[in-house]
Amino acid sequence: MSAIAFRSRIACSIVLAAALAACTASKNDNVGPPPPAPPAPPAPPPVDPNKTAADKTFDDGQKIFRSDTFGDEAFWTNTIQLNKAIATVDPTTALSVGLKVDADALPASLVADIKAGKVDLKAPATTLALLDLDAVVGVKASSDGAGGIKSLGITCALCHSTVDNSFAPGIGKRLDGWPNRDLNVGAIVSLAPNLQPVATLLGVDVPTLKSVLTSWGPGKYDAEIFLDGNPTLHAPEVNSSATLIPPAYGLRGVNMHTYTGWGSITQWNAFVAVLEMHGQGSYTDTRLDNSAKFPVAAAPANHMGHTVPPAGQPDLVTSKLGALEFYELALEAPTPPAGSFDAAAAKRGEALFTGAAKCATCHVAPLYTDAGWNMHDAAPRPLRPRRDDHESGGEGALLSRRPLRDARRRGGSLQHRHVARPLAGRTERPRPVPEVVVVLHIGINSGRACASCARARSRVAFAAPWVPGSSSRCTSS
Repeated sequence: MSAIAFRSRIACSIVLAAALAACTASKNDNVGPPPPAPPAPPAPPPVDPNKTAADKTFDDGQKIFRSDTFGDEAFWTNTIQLNKAIATVDPTTALSVGLKVDADALPASLVADIKAGKVDLKAPATTLALLDLDAVVGVKASSDGAGGIKSLGITCALCHSTVDNSFAPGIGKRLDGWPNRDLNVGAIVSLAPNLQPVATLLGVDVPTLKSVLTSWGPGKYDAEIFLDGNPTLHAPEVNSSATLIPPAYGLRGVNMHTYTGWGSITQWNAFVAVLEMHGQGSYTDTRLDNSAKFPVAAAPANHMGHTVPPAGQPDLVTSKLGALEFYELALEAPTPPAGSFDAAAAKRGEALFTGAAKCATCHVAPLYTDAGWNMHDAAPRPLRPRRDDHESGGEGALLSRRPLRDARRRGGSLQHRHVARPLAGRTERPRPVPEVVVVLHIGINSGRACASCARARSRVAFAAPWVPGSSSRCTSS
């Protein structure tokens, strides 16, 4: 009996404990409900293949612009042997003729040594070291390990990039699309040991060719020199046939990008890559068959309007033109920082530009050129008695109305002889304009002046973009 009673008490205890546990669990207000499950993350947006392609095209275009020689080493190294001359040039001299150094390509240790004065900037060996670092903007070269350069080529960035001088004059961060107005192309090319092939092509002797090259001056280049074989015919007032190197930015939305509407960006890139840089590619332009205008280009031995790569060699240009154009169209015209120009004069100039002067009737904002077809009769403007700038000149000739964004670096006198006329300045043969403002002449006044000058009566002025290191002082005469 006692055993049965014991087991009964144990059973009762178990039942009681279970009941208490159930009661506690059901009535314990301190135990909340389980946390809700976290929401599912939003589905990622679908990949836009066009955006992906655009990003890749931009990157490809930047690489081509900065680094692609299109195989032009065959000309600069093998033909005229410019590599031999550059190997003897020290960095100080290189900077003095407008070559630029990309500060971002310099290792920290070299930057420290330059600041400490431990780098000999008068030694050609330092130039070779900078070339091996790929730090010279627009020049692709490598040393041969014996104090020379085994290969040298040039890229678009040589003429159409500069630097912001943030480290030192001529040394800084890249500014793609900015014209290198310090670059003395003619002086550099004149150093080449073997200019005879070029002289023979143009029908002149080497001393004459060198004289022409050195006449160009900083920031200028004669794009016709390989076409017409008449490099000694200078424009009388400037004693040179060279034009200002144009910027490669601010072109988005602009039709017929060259001064005389010779073609689009793609056409001009192909022309320059093949016929000016002497890259290995195809270029077709039957206009160059005109032997009266372009005797060198049209000669049967040259046939430049029907250029193809050497037999059995690939075209190193054509496949890159799309990405190169895409990158250049993405480059924005720079904006001047506050204080770099006379804001009050700019405000007055803007009011006149958009109002009484009626400039904006043709130079439509924000492109500041025609919103559409921008080619206009050149007849009202006085043309120089010299070789034509491609198809311009004479009766029926057309000139493109230039976009006035960043007109300081675009060049051109941008003169109006009468308010109702189109621009009458020689924009195909541009000249520098004041640093602080762009001046458009109204009425019959001649000369140049900025609106902050007392002599700037009846002239229009508006702000021109700032140039790193430039003075805000008026430089007009």
